Amino acid sequence: MTEETTLLMEVENTPDERGGKKRVFIVDDHPLVREWLATLIDQQSDLKVCGQAGNVSEGLDLISIANPDVAIVDISMEGGSGIELIKKIKVACPNVAAVVLSMHEEGVQVERALRAGARGYITKREATKNVLPAIRGVLEGKLYLTDKIARMMAEMFVDGKSSAATAPDEVLSERELQVFQLLGRGYSTRQISEELGVGFKTVQAFCARIKEKLNLAGATELLRDAVRWHDSQQEK
Repeated sequence: MTEETTLLMEVENTPDERGGKKRVFIVDDHPLVREWLATLIDQQSDLKVCGQAGNVSEGLDLISIANPDVAIVDISMEGGSGIELIKKIKVACPNVAAVVLSMHEEGVQVERALRAGARGYITKREATKNVLPAIRGVLEGKLYLTDKIARMMAEMFVDGKSSAATAPDEVLSERELQVFQLLGRGYSTRQISEELGVGFKTVQAFCARIKEKLNLAGATELLRDAVRWHDSQQEK
């Protein structure tokens, strides 16, 4: 934790002189997004930002210190997944309600976030009109989804296309599923290495574990199943 961040947390943890405001913590690796959210939230009479973080590891540490009522979490960040952070928040800080704010609109991402413990899911495309209702909704104990996402999830379950019934989503870790998804999008091992910021051999190790968990004989079957998985998610 940097000295600047520590100072920020010390200031934000002082009692709110106006009282009664619910505390919101922001975890997003884009500074402009954090700045926009903080400005919007601090303009509200019933809400205040109690801290910010730009990555998963810092987010968990600072949330434990700040003790917010709500955490707004992005999914895709450098150094880890927001979904994994939500799982850890649920264990370490069970009273903190997590709301996902993400660029991802795929059904599999929404379902994984909700399974991880998120109480709300909104997209950055619809954030302007939905972020404040989402915060207030989860503070009231409700589950908040935008109309578009709610319809998509309902259609998935009505059609029997829930990702919960798909083996990769059940058996792969968050990082393994990221590799699997990128393979399905046509990324080479080298491109996946660059995209995720990990070594070439690390990606190869992930592929080996994926083949083992999915009972796949070799690279050809791995690529075939990855493409099928990707295509199935695009249809949702």
